Amino acid sequence: MTNQILLSGFGGQGILFAGKFLAYKGLTAGKNVSWLPSYGPEMRGGTASCSVIISDEPVGSPIVSKPDILIAMNLPSLDKFEPAVAPGGIIIADSTLIERKVAREDVTVYYLPATKLAGDNGMPTLANMIIMGKLLKVLGDDDAASIEATLAKVISAKRADMLDTNRKAMQLGADYQ
Repeated sequence: MTNQILLSGFGGQGILFAGKFLAYKGLTAGKNVSWLPSYGPEMRGGTASCSVIISDEPVGSPIVSKPDILIAMNLPSLDKFEPAVAPGGIIIADSTLIERKVAREDVTVYYLPATKLAGDNGMPTLANMIIMGKLLKVLGDDDAASIEATLAKVISAKRADMLDTNRKAMQLGADYQ
């Protein structure tokens, strides 16, 4: 089993952190992983994307050209990457920032107002983790102990105070219908 995941949005939305979270989640499950960040010249406000491959087999190339899963946190990302998603794939779109619907009918789409949920719940910088909670729920990979272990790995000691807030953000995403 291999999941090729592409996360994309504006710099500053936590795209690379979310990708790192997914990569560590795969590692804690004993999978082979690849994490390839990419961002424009302006770290905040420019475009950012991250390719993550989680596989039972060795990963031959870190390039994701036909993602099984697309996380689109802004309209330019959806416009650019929607056509590339593999038929039968999954698209999760931040419907706070993306007003249009996905045009394709051969993919499963989840519209999640992650940015609004984050702001409404006093965690304005955690829309990315709200989306991660939704993704793990959709994939059936939302074991609390595994998530806890992964968060402990990716959140630095100096940001340890954010552990509980990240957990709550992920729960918001998992619970969103």
